[in-house]
Amino acid sequence: MVISQSEYYISPEEYLEGEKVSEIKHEYIDGQVYAMAGASDAHVTVVGNLFVLLRNHLRGSACRVYMLDMKAQIEVINRYFYPDVMVTRDTRDKEFEYFKCYPSLIIEVLSESTEGYDRGKKFASYRHLESLQEYVLISPEQMSVECFRRNEQGQWVLYPYEEGGEVHLASVDFRCAIAEIYEDVILTDNSNKN
Repeated sequence: MVISQSEYYISPEEYLEGEKVSEIKHEYIDGQVYAMAGASDAHVTVVGNLFVLLRNHLRGSACRVYMLDMKAQIEVINRYFYPDVMVTRDTRDKEFEYFKCYPSLIIEVLSESTEGYDRGKKFASYRHLESLQEYVLISPEQMSVECFRRNEQGQWVLYPYEEGGEVHLASVDFRCAIAEIYEDVILTDNSNKN
């Protein structure tokens, strides 16, 4: 969640060096840095569940799973974001210690303050990543997973999953019951509590 903006231009190199020592994470957009706020219990639990599920599924493969503190670089539009969960299989990403350039899967857990941005401008930014095959938005309040998958024509197609369903992430050949993603999450809709 973005909470404040700096008032002067910062180069990508200055940003990356500053993030190494900063106690607060910042996203970077065209020379401006934006401080990020903390996340809710539900948000962090969903992210943790996804990381564990994907890490276990991809163990021993060429894929690497990252959460929360690894940046995604979108060089062509001068952006750095901190996806909640990101998977890369591209060997070129091994040369970058503090960010990745070629993710195939990016997952964002929504919050009331960031939902519009995650669905709009952030998704538009992520679409500049030629390697990206799926962009997933997850509600921390109800069992709702929206997977946007790039088809062979380059169009983004929505695959929604709800309570009782099985989530499929084709980019990493992963399937799980949606309830596994929400394990230990107290949902605001009382009829869907785990």
